[in-house]
Amino acid sequence: MPELPEVETVMRGLAAVMEGQRIVGVAVNRDGLRWPFPERMAARVAGSRVLGFRRRAKYMLMRLDSGESVLIHLGMSGRMVARRRDQPPGPRLAPQGVASDARGHNQPPEAHEHLVFETEDGWRIGFVDPRRFGSVDLVPTEAEETHRCLAGLGPEPLDDAFTPAVLDAALERKHTPIKAALLDQKVVAGLGNIYVCEALYRAGISPRRLALTVPGARSARLVPAIKAVLRESIEAGGSSLRDYVRADGEVGFFQERFDVYDREGEPCAGCPGPPGCPGIARLVQSGRSTFYCPRKQR
Repeated sequence: MPELPEVETVMRGLAAVMEGQRIVGVAVNRDGLRWPFPERMAARVAGSRVLGFRRRAKYMLMRLDSGESVLIHLGMSGRMVARRRDQPPGPRLAPQGVASDARGHNQPPEAHEHLVFETEDGWRIGFVDPRRFGSVDLVPTEAEETHRCLAGLGPEPLDDAFTPAVLDAALERKHTPIKAALLDQKVVAGLGNIYVCEALYRAGISPRRLALTVPGARSARLVPAIKAVLRESIEAGGSSLRDYVRADGEVGFFQERFDVYDREGEPCAGCPGPPGCPGIARLVQSGRSTFYCPRKQR
């Protein structure tokens, strides 16, 4: 599933294509994805101008001058595909974050393309989701935070308001492992398996450690590590492991910088190697693979 950096990358690409533009057409090609599309969605969106975009956790919100916001979640395999309606076959021209398709408007639609927006300046943006775990909804812009998917979310990890003190308060009575606590969207919003593994490694904290033992010196290391790994991944266009591509059709590059994730048995930085260190270990926590260095993370 795309995590915060991947969603941020896609959202920035959409903003570059759609912000300030009027949506002149909407095609709804099925009843819904994870849940049904909103009633009269095409009629409610078509004719509106895009005022801007906002990301909340792993959700994108496209704000319209109608007073509603289109809430989008990419699910497991969703991606946004943009192409010029009049663009002849040739090099991809979409901005970073939006998967570009240069086939031209007379070609068949993208496979598994369930929703399409067309802008007044000639962009066609499709939501492609083979596994159909994504979701789209409409919510009054002034009530975004009360939507069932956003209500109760924790702080945004890249906001200045996310501090060690805030994390300390959230972890104070948690008897779960810190890895599980950080994946709890009520503790901090938008973190996923990849970036929690990477941040814990940078902070030198074992994923097995109980969350309530982290407040203090450890959280003072952990919060900057979380922010740094997320920012670096956004700069690299996210991580491409399975379905995710940037919306320009290119892969993200942060997977080339992983310290521990998906590197079981490999040495980490400064590793002395066998017999002193067996390399990066893998364990399963809450049904998910965790990668860490038992020697460096305590």
